[in-house]
Amino acid sequence: MPRTLVLDGPRRLRLSEQPSRPLQPGEVRLRARLSGISHGTELSLYRGTSAFSDKVFDRGLRAFVAPPAGSASAYPVTLGYEMVSEVVEIGSGVTAVKVGDLVHTGTPHQEETVLDVAASLQATYPLVVLPTAERLERALFVSLAAVALQAVHDAEIKLGDAVSVHGLGAIGLLAIQMCRLEGIQNVLGVDPDPHRRKLAAGFGATYVLDPADPHPLGLRIRELNEGRGVDVAIEVSGSDRGLQGALAAAGLGGTVVAAGFYQGGAANVRLGEEFHHNRLSLIASVGAWGAPHRHAPLWDRRRVLDTATRLLYTDRVSVDGMLDRTFRFDAAPAGYRWLDEHPQGAVKIALVYGDRSG
Repeated sequence: MPRTLVLDGPRRLRLSEQPSRPLQPGEVRLRARLSGISHGTELSLYRGTSAFSDKVFDRGLRAFVAPPAGSASAYPVTLGYEMVSEVVEIGSGVTAVKVGDLVHTGTPHQEETVLDVAASLQATYPLVVLPTAERLERALFVSLAAVALQAVHDAEIKLGDAVSVHGLGAIGLLAIQMCRLEGIQNVLGVDPDPHRRKLAAGFGATYVLDPADPHPLGLRIRELNEGRGVDVAIEVSGSDRGLQGALAAAGLGGTVVAAGFYQGGAANVRLGEEFHHNRLSLIASVGAWGAPHRHAPLWDRRRVLDTATRLLYTDRVSVDGMLDRTFRFDAAPAGYRWLDEHPQGAVKIALVYGDRSG
């Protein structure tokens, strides 16, 4: 029987067998090839630090609330939203895909997925048919490229702006490249990890900086940007220190786009400093949980995902060197344990399925 990865509680993962079932009209069966592990959303759930560990998000109220009386906590839960699969069977009435197609879906880590195609095309991460099987690892980054694209859109960057990107994981490295496509004057990448800074420089960052340097980050950025703070600072590290660095980097009247998935409090954020004195605009960037694009209906999730895919598959943005490590699906618990212990040890790790080498 095909297996699904299930999280029973903080750091308690298991592989659960799930019986296959016949397809209903409009459904397809997918066989997993690769799936990416999220360093933010998934790792926080794995560690038990996520806001979802003891609360639920009420979409009607648009607020976090305590779970209904008598209901269970967030666990057990499936993980994953970066799945690359092959279509192996289609139900009646399906025309959007055919057997043999390779697709990206925002579905959990599992060997087999039965998917309602019409529902998936309207999902936060709608089904995307991949244009080629070549360099399949590119498809792992479709969801993350959509997050980066959403952040760049929310920033409303103008030709000639100066931009800093704080956090050079996969999303930050993709955002660096998207900013270069927009014709940005200066793109500054900020991350404590030298390997990630080297990747950012290779992807076109004008300057790369270590936030741990004793000389204040905001002053260093101004020295590299003609004495001014940046027009836009994009924060994708999910760290309150990273957010404070972005606030310090932005110039008078600048914009800070917070695209990281922050956990707990924010003891390192100092709102009485640059945020207040430079009259900054702080914008939360998210395309999930029913939040529409700021330019809807012109832009919807379908268009965001299609654009992200096109950027990846025309090599306008590159993922070369980002996939550092893979684990076989059988060893998924070990993969999460490794990432938990070495969060800076890889830009991206993935699970491989079937007879693919890991």
